[in-house]
Amino acid sequence: MSQFAGQGNEFIHDFGSVRMFAHTSIVAGFGTKVRRSKVLSDGCPHAVVIGKNGVVTSQPFRPSADRLLPDLTIKQEIVLLARALWREGYNDHLAGHITVNMHDGTLLCNPWLLLWNELRPEHIIRIDMDGKLVEGDWPVPLGIPLHLELHKARPDVEVAVHNHPLYGTVWADLGEIPPPLDQSSVLGGGGDVMIVREYGGSVDDSGSAAAAVAAMGDAELVLLSGHGTFVLGNSIRAVHQRAVALEQRCQRAWHVRVAGGDMTSPLPDWFIDRMKQSDGDKFHGFWEAMVRQELRADPSLLDNS
Repeated sequence: MSQFAGQGNEFIHDFGSVRMFAHTSIVAGFGTKVRRSKVLSDGCPHAVVIGKNGVVTSQPFRPSADRLLPDLTIKQEIVLLARALWREGYNDHLAGHITVNMHDGTLLCNPWLLLWNELRPEHIIRIDMDGKLVEGDWPVPLGIPLHLELHKARPDVEVAVHNHPLYGTVWADLGEIPPPLDQSSVLGGGGDVMIVREYGGSVDDSGSAAAAVAAMGDAELVLLSGHGTFVLGNSIRAVHQRAVALEQRCQRAWHVRVAGGDMTSPLPDWFIDRMKQSDGDKFHGFWEAMVRQELRADPSLLDNS
């Protein structure tokens, strides 16, 4: 039977082997100090749970139909984007950059030396348009010139993601654009996928980066020949949707090709054209569900940020 005890806003739920504490700092009976738990903007506490072994964990956010996510800062969103995309195949070791244009002459981005699936909000750095560190404790990524040249040439781009996902990179290496063979492959919009072959030289060379950006024109979905993919958008949500759809498109088209299937898209032209025009923000719930997956996997991810 559950036992409840409380004083003011402090309360304890004792469910046999697990005790739940919320809203205040408490010292457990076995001497483990529990930090003040988060209280969300709707007034609901983000509880911590202590098992008999003394392991302290945070309770994940619990959504409602009216509130699918907790309030998030931009740094938190960048981290959640990186972790969610890591699961989708954007996981080439230390490779990859995410930038958000702050429109004050600086960009927020992930640092060098950390994998996307270990990134936390306190790791996010701020750099100027010359790639110099303005804020943060971690080094600037080596391949950041591609993003710097992009944001200089196209200040309207809010968010940019570059990595080397397996299937997107295979098609980039082939110098071919995979056909969209199913509806999930065209979600998120972004217009036509473009192949850019002008990316010569090393990833830290501003000249080759500028040439690649010039070759992109106004494209928002790009396969960089011999390199990887580049996905742009007006929000973190949009870039997530587009990046997921692009890798799914590349993966499924490759599987169909290897199986010897028909590479002609079964999707009607009107549907493909309509989906190309999407700004990437219309699939309500998709981004939110993937964020909650990350918060369940690491309930402490938003702590202290």
